[in-house]
Amino acid sequence: MRRKATAVWQGSGKEGKGHLTTASKILDETQYSFSSRFEEGTGTNPEELIAAAHAGCFTMKLAFNLNSKEFVADNLETKCTVTLEDGAVTSSKLELTAEVPGIDDTTFAELVGDAEHNCPISKLLDTEISVTYTLQN
Repeated sequence: MRRKATAVWQGSGKEGKGHLTTASKILDETQYSFSSRFEEGTGTNPEELIAAAHAGCFTMKLAFNLNSKEFVADNLETKCTVTLEDGAVTSSKLELTAEVPGIDDTTFAELVGDAEHNCPISKLLDTEISVTYTLQN
């Protein structure tokens, strides 16, 4: 399986602007710029997209982990914060709120830990990754 995206940039790093397009067109010439990356400007940025990818990947991996133990989540909600410092991604912090009927905390913690370390985006990131969670039965 291969997934594709295209970035176009015009101008200098600070004054220039660009856009991102994915093959699925979910992102279709979506604007990004210096201000959307390093300030609070309109548009997206690579770190926001990494956060979305990590939250989505981790959550889906956890759903599969739960299924492997015959649990089905009523709801899994993961918020991800990616930190960029000195030109490097230094951490990806996942905050999970979960509703999983009938699961005990020990089993849930084991499945969360596996998802934390084994979702493909976690494996891709060379940074500190942490997960905190709230389990509601």
